[in-house]
Order: sequence, then C-alpha cells, then structure tokens
Amino acid sequence: MTFSTASIPVSGMTCAACSARIQRVLERTPGVSAANVNLMTGSATVSYDPSSVTPDRLVEAIRDTGYGAELPAPEQSAETLVDAQDAARADEIRDLRRKLILSLGAAALATVFSMPLIDGVSADTWRWLQLAVTTPVVGWAGRHFYTRAWAAFRHRSADMNTLIAIGTGAAFVYSVVVTLADDWLSVRGVAPHVYYEAVIWIIALILLGNMLEARAKSRTSGAIRRLAGLRPQTARVARDGVEVEIPLPQLRPGDEVVVRPGEKIPADGTVVEGSSHVDESMLTGEPNPVRKRPGDTVVGATLNRNGALRVRVERVGADTVLSRIIRLIQQAQGSKAPIQRLADRVSAVFVPVVIAIALVTFVLWLLLGPEPAYLQGMVAAVTVLIIACPCAMGLAVPTAVMVSTGRGAELGILIKGGEPLERSERLDTVVFDKTGTVTEGRPAVRQVVGDDELSLLRLAASVERLTEHPLGEAIVAHAVARGLPLAEPQDFESRTGRGVAGRVEGRTIAVGNLALLVELGVSPGRFAAEAERLAAQALTPVYVVVDGSVAGIVAVADPVKPTARDAVAALRGMGIESVMLTGDNARTAASVADALGITRVVADVLPERKLKEIRRLQEEGRSVAMVGDGLNDAPALAQADVGIAMGTGTDVAMEAGDVTLMRGDPLGVPRAIRLARRTMRVIRQNLFWAFIYNVICIPIAAGALYPVFGIRLTPAMAAAAMAVSSVSVVGNSLRLRKTGNGKQ
Repeated sequence: MTFSTASIPVSGMTCAACSARIQRVLERTPGVSAANVNLMTGSATVSYDPSSVTPDRLVEAIRDTGYGAELPAPEQSAETLVDAQDAARADEIRDLRRKLILSLGAAALATVFSMPLIDGVSADTWRWLQLAVTTPVVGWAGRHFYTRAWAAFRHRSADMNTLIAIGTGAAFVYSVVVTLADDWLSVRGVAPHVYYEAVIWIIALILLGNMLEARAKSRTSGAIRRLAGLRPQTARVARDGVEVEIPLPQLRPGDEVVVRPGEKIPADGTVVEGSSHVDESMLTGEPNPVRKRPGDTVVGATLNRNGALRVRVERVGADTVLSRIIRLIQQAQGSKAPIQRLADRVSAVFVPVVIAIALVTFVLWLLLGPEPAYLQGMVAAVTVLIIACPCAMGLAVPTAVMVSTGRGAELGILIKGGEPLERSERLDTVVFDKTGTVTEGRPAVRQVVGDDELSLLRLAASVERLTEHPLGEAIVAHAVARGLPLAEPQDFESRTGRGVAGRVEGRTIAVGNLALLVELGVSPGRFAAEAERLAAQALTPVYVVVDGSVAGIVAVADPVKPTARDAVAALRGMGIESVMLTGDNARTAASVADALGITRVVADVLPERKLKEIRRLQEEGRSVAMVGDGLNDAPALAQADVGIAMGTGTDVAMEAGDVTLMRGDPLGVPRAIRLARRTMRVIRQNLFWAFIYNVICIPIAAGALYPVFGIRLTPAMAAAAMAVSSVSVVGNSLRLRKTGNGKQ
C-alpha cells in the first residue's frame, strides 16, 4: 500500500487540547495511517491512503471539529506558502486587536457602571447598562470561545475554549438572571450581585494574551521569512530579442533570463552566455564568489557579482533549491519531539480534570464558605477554570523546536525536526568520514614514483578517466594539466573501495589501494617502503599495476579543512569522543588523525563496513553520530543515532541525514549539538514552568490560601496570569534565536 502525505494549514487552535483533539479525529478517519497536528505552526501533517480518503475529506474532518482548514494550492511554492501564512497571521493579529480594543473599552465602561456615581440612578439601571456593554463582547469579541467549546462538546471533548466558555458563560448567565429577576431573587434572600465587568475583563485579558502570543509566534518564523526574502521579485526575460521584466511567479522552465552585475539570479538554471563570479554564501557559507562560465549551473537567490550572465531557467517555484530548503525547515518545525508526548498525555486528561476540580471547589465553598456561599463558590470555580488554561503546556515544546530549527537554518544547519534535536542532545561519539568531511574532498597529485613517471601517469589517468572517485579525478586532472594525451580504456571495471581496472593500448592496467593488490594477488615489492614513506606524510599512495606487476605509485593529498581540528577540540570539550572512519590506509589515516587530534581511527574500511562499524559502536552502548558526504555514506548515516550530512544543497546531501551542514564546515557539528542541547534545556524549562504554574495556581485559585491568609484570586486576575504564562513560554523559547556560532 502506498501512502501520500498532506500538509493542511489549521486555524483557530489555541492550546494543546485543541491540537490533540484534531489529531485524534484525523487518526480515527478511515484511510489515515498517521497524523501530526502542530499547535505552533498551525498545521496538520497527515499520512493517508489515497484510495480510501482524499485531502478534501481530511479538511472536512478538521472543520467538523470547529476549526478552520484549507488545502494549499498545488502550484504554491514554499515561498508563496510562507507569504500566505504571514498574511493569515497578520489578519489574525488585526482581528484580535479589534476585538481587544472593543473589550477594553467595554471593560472600562462596565467598571464605571458597577459603581453608582450619580445620585438618583437606581442599581437596576446600572445593571442594565452593564448588560448593554457586555453583550457585544460576549456575542462578538469572545464569540469564538463559545462556538469552539460547543464544537468540542459535540465531539465529546474539551479544550481551553471549554474552560473559558464555562467560566465566563456561568458568570454571564448568572448576571443576566439577576438583572432580569432581581426583585424575585431579593425576596428569596439572594443578593443581586452581577459579574458583568469580570466577564468582560476575563475576555479582554485572554484576547490580550492571544494577541501577544500570536505576535510572538510570528517572530519564531523569522528564519523562513528571511530565506524567502532572498529571492528577487522580478526576472528579466529575453524574448524575441527584447528584454522583458516579469513577476517571478510568471517565470517558466526554458526561459532565458538576463542577470546584470549586482542582481540576484531569479531561479535555478545553467549559464548559456557570459562570465561572472557568483556569491553563493547564502547557500554554502563560502565567502569567496564562484567563477561561472557557460555550462555551469547557478542557483536561484544567489548574487551575481561582476559580469552579465544569460541563464537558461531549469527549475522554478517549488522545485528550486531555495524552496526545497524552506520546505525542509517547515517540515522540521511542524514535527514533534518525543518529549512532546508527555505534554500530549497530560493535555488529553487535563481539561476534564480541571472541570472536576472546579466542581469540587464550588461544592466545598458551598458547604464551608462564608455567605453568600453559592456566590463565593461560583467565583472560585470560575477562577479555577480560567487560570488552568493549558496554553503554556501546548506551546512548551513546539515553540522551542520551531525557533531552534529556524536558528539552525540561519547558521547553515538544517535539522529535520524535533526527534533529531532530542537524539542529538544525547550524543557521546561522533564518527567522521575522512574524505570530504574533515578534508577538502578536492585531492591533488603531489608526487609520481616510478621508472617512467609520465608514462605511468598517462596509463593511470587513461583508466581513471571513466571513474567519478575524487582520487581518480585528481589523477586525470594532473595528467591533463601536464598535457598528456589520454587513451580510451577497454574492459573498464570499477571495484568499489579498492580501485579500477581496464585495458589501455593492449596493456592490462589496475589502479588502486593495497586491498586491490591483495585481490589481484600482486605484491607491492620494492614500492612497499615508498608507500610507507608517503603515507607517513599524510599522502595517499595509489598503486599502478601494469601487466600484473606494480610499476609505480601516484601520491595524492587531500588537504585537511582549516576548521576540522577546532571542531574536534570543541567536541572534546563537550565530552564527546571523535572517531575517524576511512577507506584510506592505516598509515595515512593515522597521520591525518594526528593532525586533527583524533585518537581513535578505523582505516582500510570499505563502504559496506562503515555500517558495521557504526553498529559496533552502538553495541558498546554509545550514542553515535555519523558525519559523511551523504553519498556512499548513506547506509551509515541511516544507521547512526544521528546522521549528519555534509552538503551544499544537493538533493542527495539534504536527504541523506537527520542534519545537513549546508556550509560543509566541520565546526557545524559541535554547533548543531550545542544548539540541540540548549533547545532541550529550554524545552524542559518550558514544561517545568507550564506544569508548576498549574500546580501552584490552581489550588490558590480554588481558595487554598483563604482560610489562613484571607487571600483569593479574582477571575480577572486568573485571566491575566494565564496570559502571562503563555507569553512567558514563547518568550523563553525565543531566547534560542540568540544562539551564536558555538559560543553559547
């Protein structure tokens, strides 16, 4: 069975119980295999069987719960979706602001009307005036609390809106009854107290908290917004010999665009005319511009420096590298960390428990409280309902994950969600592949050893010209630079992890490492000592076998990255051991490891053995990260607790691991782990304060301090405390935006 995945924007969620309810409904929908509803991003990610259920049916299921949902347009790029989400959030903030202004004005009037300041005006008149200003607040500004609570009730569920609706609804209905039948109640000994101002202040303060929370949430998506803002708004297209400037969404594959010096390249494509240097630092982090000539590929949103280019567009919209990066970040921000399960389990039973506590509170005040006991009990119960809102609990984890993954993207670290973040915190061992990870991955020939060096180099390069291995490419490049004519090899054979073989001009040639010699049954002979000498200098000896005997050695060097030693030292300072894994010979590997400060080296490892080495470390009880280039290291990356791919935005690099270091800098490894550790610390702080807030505040709201100290909370005070708790959790998570380049 093949499953599809749909990401559906959801509006109206305000707490963990909201997202949990939608998730339960989706999970019970026939054809759905898994669902994840994220409060922070306002989205539902659903895996479903297309033969059993459609995306439109999923949207209907969400709407049936009382929340808004719309399928994004299929042609929307990630950048367009970000713009739409920003616009929706701005509309939400404006709507909340209008409702807040009305509520605050009404609250001020209701407070004045609760104090009869003008002689001759009866209390009955004041109560009617209060009802007049309260009705628009309940009927419009706070209407969504009641409609969503009713929708939850119809689905036999409860959420934050339930608590607010019951609390304010009880106070409002009681006040209306008193206003309509005050004489009848007075005759029966019921004091005609009304609580209109409390209802309005509660709604106003909750709206204030919601608005502050929405504004804080909008700041957490700043990383995506900045990435989306890198793209130009227009493109200059050459059509019929005339340059026409068009909006970027109108650009199509096959168009040829003209990019002048100082302009951004509008989309991914290939240079067809011109020469220039392009600043790709937004993608790779490399400060030096890259030379681009006809035939070279360019990436959208990179900056053309000093020459005019004509570029044939190949990918636009959702298919561009920038869009894929944004999509990865969105998926990461929409995911849940395993620690979220704790909050989800609590939220599932939290609201019913709070309602039960409120009922018990009312009964205790009714039985033990001072007169009028029923009023005292009602106020205490309403206060419990309001103060126990689980907003902070629902925001504790997703806000931190969202800010952290966004900050990571700004540092060139793509972290694929909350689960890799949580696993990264526990790492105690980092395994580095050598080539392209701690070394530049651009080897060059340093020395040729043999009786006829030029002939030896030409034969080796002729065989290697069909390979894509970095060492083979270095040999070919060196031969071409020397002006040697290369022959076309026959019977070419690539032997993974060992080398290549073939026939050149009637001679049998094999080029590779010592493992290849063992496989061929050939002795290195007099070149064994020479190979040892070269390896001791951190050079990789590549044997050249001609007609069954070793004819010489091509020594290749792959320089160590300047930051590799600092990365190893930083990991050591964090209590993490570094291990180097390489297919190179033991002597060369030891020399490179010594330069880096790595004490544990596993050399002569074939690609299939890398997976076994990772498993062996895990069997020792270690939590292991594998750092590789995302190509032949893919099985090891998948096996490791955390796979960290070195890449520059290619599909393979971004898909290979849990974390992708876009800049290819080894220092990204300790930075990623440090960011993960700090994120988990913030998450635990958020959860602690969310839980402790309720543990402390609910008993106080119920009146636990009243018998001894005479202290009670009012419903309005409870609403203010609830708003502060939610905003404080978001604010604590936003501190992660200041996580620096490994210094915090």
